[in-house]
Amino acid sequence: MRVALFATCLVDGLFPQVGRATVAVLERLGHEVAFPQQQTCCGQMHVNTGYAKQALPLVRNHVEAFAGYDAVVTPSGSCAAAIRHQHAELAAAVGEAELATAATETAARTYELSEFLVDVLGVTDVGAYFPHRVTYHPTCHSLRLLRVGDRPYQLLRAVRGLELIELPDAESCCGFGGTFALKNADVSSAMLSDKMRNVLATGAGICAAGDASCLMHIGGGLERLHAGARTLHLAEILAATEEPR
Repeated sequence: MRVALFATCLVDGLFPQVGRATVAVLERLGHEVAFPQQQTCCGQMHVNTGYAKQALPLVRNHVEAFAGYDAVVTPSGSCAAAIRHQHAELAAAVGEAELATAATETAARTYELSEFLVDVLGVTDVGAYFPHRVTYHPTCHSLRLLRVGDRPYQLLRAVRGLELIELPDAESCCGFGGTFALKNADVSSAMLSDKMRNVLATGAGICAAGDASCLMHIGGGLERLHAGARTLHLAEILAATEEPR
């Protein structure tokens, strides 16, 4: 199987360790992972803020960059959702029928990391060891658009040494939502406060999720509180293998 990594903007620019962790997990399972250098932003932020025309070249570039791969794996429910729910629709809306068809085909072989591991590879135990108390925040796009369900939980429960603690009101948004956090800062901050309160109530030292954007938001809030809890991407936990000597 020819597998390609779609890193996403946030991972590439701010959290490269998440991309490296994703590759490490896939390579441990016996897959060679390519990184198409042509890849760039998927255009989600353009579409979400009303710049559909500016997003179209990004859709075309994305389709071209990932042509020929059997699977495109991304450590982001948000970007996977954009590829699957925005690309073909955007192309069709401006009369680009050929591009819409190509985008539909690309979307069909694009997977968020937990989907790929559980549904495509049929794996829940990736050989990880992570002796920490962890709670999990199911991000909005993965939960509501991708409907990944309990796949991340299946993966976390199989990690040796990990104690998974249920997050109260887990399905509530953390308040990020891209530009929502900027345009509605007060509401966003209130939602973040609720999320952090619930994270801290678990007593877990780590809050995990499958989107760097949500982790950036929650992690920044926890750091400002000096609360002792931190955030980690699901891929980073799954990539951890070192056992105590």
